[in-house]
Amino acid sequence: MPEGQTVPPSGEYVLDNPRLRAFIEAVHAARGAAADPSAAIQAIRPHFAELLADRGWLPGEYKELAEDSGMGNKIGMWLLYRADDGSLAFSSLVVPPGVQTPVHDHLAWGLVGLYQGEQDEEVFIRRDDATKEGRAELELAERHSLKPGSFYELLPHNDIHRVRTTSALTSVSLHLLGNDNGCIWRHRFHPEEGTVEPFRSGYVNVECRETR
Repeated sequence: MPEGQTVPPSGEYVLDNPRLRAFIEAVHAARGAAADPSAAIQAIRPHFAELLADRGWLPGEYKELAEDSGMGNKIGMWLLYRADDGSLAFSSLVVPPGVQTPVHDHLAWGLVGLYQGEQDEEVFIRRDDATKEGRAELELAERHSLKPGSFYELLPHNDIHRVRTTSALTSVSLHLLGNDNGCIWRHRFHPEEGTVEPFRSGYVNVECRETR
C-alpha cells in the first residue's frame, strides 16, 4: 500500500451489496487520510449525499418498525455495517409518524441523513458540569426541519438531540458514527425533569458482541 496509508479495519456487512461496500470503502479511505474527525466528515460528505440520493440499495426490511425496541415506541434501529474494532457503525433508524426519539447523545463524530419521510430535529446543549449523578441541565439550542436528502454533522457541540417524524410516512434516517453506537452505553435525557440515565439502544437485527 502507499506509504502512510493504513489498512482499514475488517468489518461485518449485515447488508452486503456493491453500493454499500463502495460507500464504506470510501469512508475508510477518508478517515485514513484525515487529520481529525471534522476533516474526515468533510471528505465523507459528498459520498454520503450520493448514497442518500440513491433509492435502490436499501431493502425494505431495513425500513421496518420494531415491536421490541431499545429506543421505545416501535423505533427500529437496524445495523447495516460495523467495523470489527468498534470504530465505525452504519445503521438505519426508523421512526413511526408522530413519534419522537428520546433525547439522547451519541458519544462520537458522525453524519446523519434523512432517506425517507420528513423529520424535525431539536439540538440541545448541556449547561451543567455533569458532576451530579442522574442530573443534567439541557438548553434547546436549535430546531431543524429535514426532508429526504437533508443531512447534518455530529460533533461534541451538537451531540445531544431528538428527532420526530412529521410526515404521514415512516421516516428512515441513515447514521454513520465513529463508534458501535447501538452497543455502547450512552445517555438518555429528560430535559423537563432535568434528569439523565444510561441507556443502550441495541440493534433490532444484531446482538451486541459481548452478549453472543
